[in-house]
This record gives sequence, C-alpha cells and structure tokens, in this order.
Amino acid sequence: MTAWRRAALAAGAAGAFATGTAPAWAFDQAAFVRLSAGITQAETLRANGEIGLGSGVVVAPGRVVTNCHVTRDALSIQVARGGDRMAVLGQAADVEHDLCLLDVPGLPNAPVTIGDARSLRVGDAVMALGFTGGFGLRRSAGQVVALHPLHGAPVIQSSNLFNSGASGGGLFDEQGRLVGILTFRMRGSGANYYSVPVDWLAPSLAGQARFAAVAPLAADAQPFWQRAPEVQPAFLQAARLAQGQQWQELFELASRWTRDAAADPTSWYSLGLAAEALNREPEALASYERAVSVDPRHAQGWLRLGMLSAHLGFAQRARQALAALQPLSDDLARQLASRLGTP
Repeated sequence: MTAWRRAALAAGAAGAFATGTAPAWAFDQAAFVRLSAGITQAETLRANGEIGLGSGVVVAPGRVVTNCHVTRDALSIQVARGGDRMAVLGQAADVEHDLCLLDVPGLPNAPVTIGDARSLRVGDAVMALGFTGGFGLRRSAGQVVALHPLHGAPVIQSSNLFNSGASGGGLFDEQGRLVGILTFRMRGSGANYYSVPVDWLAPSLAGQARFAAVAPLAADAQPFWQRAPEVQPAFLQAARLAQGQQWQELFELASRWTRDAAADPTSWYSLGLAAEALNREPEALASYERAVSVDPRHAQGWLRLGMLSAHLGFAQRARQALAALQPLSDDLARQLASRLGTP
C-alpha cells in the first residue's frame, strides 16, 4: 500500500463520518440574543456534596430539557441564568434517550421554537448554544456531517465544538429552530459531536410526561450511547472500530448493517472504508458508490470514491466525484483535487 493511501485511510478512520470544516454562517448578534434567552444552566447538588453543571433549553412554559446524564446523581436541581436561580420541583426522565424534562414553575424565560430533526440534511448549517466549560454561554457554528436514524428520528452528528458543560444545550437550524439537544462527544479527531433529536421530546411536550420528585436516577439506567459497546447502535460501534482501525471487525459489522439498513449511507461508507483497508478494492468502490447514491450529499463518500477511483485509474469517475464534492466541502474537495493534480 502506498504512503498516500495509508495516510488517506488514516484520515478516513479519524474522521470517518465527517465532511470537513464548518462553513461560514452569518449568525448575527440579534439572533444570538434572541435564542440565548431560552438557554439556561443546570446546577445539581450531588449526594457527595459536589456541584454538577450542565445546560438546558426552555421548551415550554415552565419546562426545561437537559440530558439525564447531567441530573443523574442529583439530590436537587436549579436552573440558572446570570444571577437568577430557580428550583426544579420535578423531572420526567427518558433515560434511554438521555432526555430529562424539568418542571420549573414560574420560569420567566420564553420557550424556543421547536423544529424537526427529520428535516435536516447533511451539510446544513447548525448552531450550538451551551455553557461550554461550565462558564459563560457560548455559541459554535458548524454543519451536519451525518444523520443516524434511531427510534424514528436521526441522531445528529455535527462539527460544532462543545464539551461536558454544554451537555443539555441546544442545536439550532438556520431558521433558529431547536433541532437537537447537545449530548456527547466521541473521543478522537474529526467532527465527533452528537446531539439527540428534539423529535424524541414530542410525547413529553404533548402532555405525556410523568414528573417525579428530584432524586438520583437508577444506577443501572444508561442512555443508548453509554451502554456496553456490543449493544450500542451500529453507527457508534462502527465509529469506534474505524477509529481503532479494526478493519476486519468493521467489515463484518458493516456487512450486517448494510443488510439491515440499506437506506443508511453510513452503513455503506463504513463497509467501503473497511473493504479498502483490507485491499478489497472492488467491494470498496461499489460500497462508496452505494453510499453516495443513497445520499448524494455524503461528502466523505465522494472523497473516498474519488481517491479510490484515481488509484485504480478511473480518471473520469474521479473527476465526476470531484465535481460532486466541490459544493459540499471546500476542504475535502481540495484534498481530492490535489490527488488528481487539478488546480
């Protein structure tokens, strides 16, 4: 295997589901001020006396949503903004989806506008708002890099930077609608930031929430992304195997995944990445072709398709991949253009 192919596969593994850097997005100060009014900090008092910090989003009058992993060990919870603090009287926990709805009577903050994660497309601009670092409210511009179907709505993978203090914060689309709740980051390079879809809140917002007094949640209750690796969703298993360059294991997983979820482009991309690393080039090429046919905006699929086509001498197909990639990601298009010797 040539040096450039080793480097390309390493990059594909590190950012296996990324599309490159975020595009510029004119998110003006007025929009920031308007949306930030709906973002709070969640402060928890734990049994060991420690204070925990996260973020929350006002989704209905007197209702704030945050991640259950923020409130999991809480004896009491307050929502705060600036110097103002209000006690949480109860919470409705959907631990599997990592969404806890907090009851905060008298909360003066107006709710944000609720959107629909199912309306998103790869490449869409999104804005993350949360208390990154546990201090001031911060915004991070990015884009959707992958949509992973789960339980009727997509888990959103994006390039917006955030850390644990922002857990429970909001991911907004270009119209300022809440589409996701900032939830977790996978270790490693690349755009490995994940938000759970706001769609999962629909039953609670429709009046089906069952509030209980604030108390530590069951110790054995774990959200989907914190469970044992073998029972996590396929997209998380695949991402970990790709990062670890466990190509044979990834090939076997992706082969099953494509049979079970042929309409998920990430399953085909994962199969292509593993097949290419295992020197099964015809299978890799066919898998990348399938990924971009399922989702023509799958930028990493176009990049790998173009790179492998060039390696195999299919110059016209490589140029076609470059043409498809250029409107999707400047960075990835430059990588492919450099490989093709195209200015």
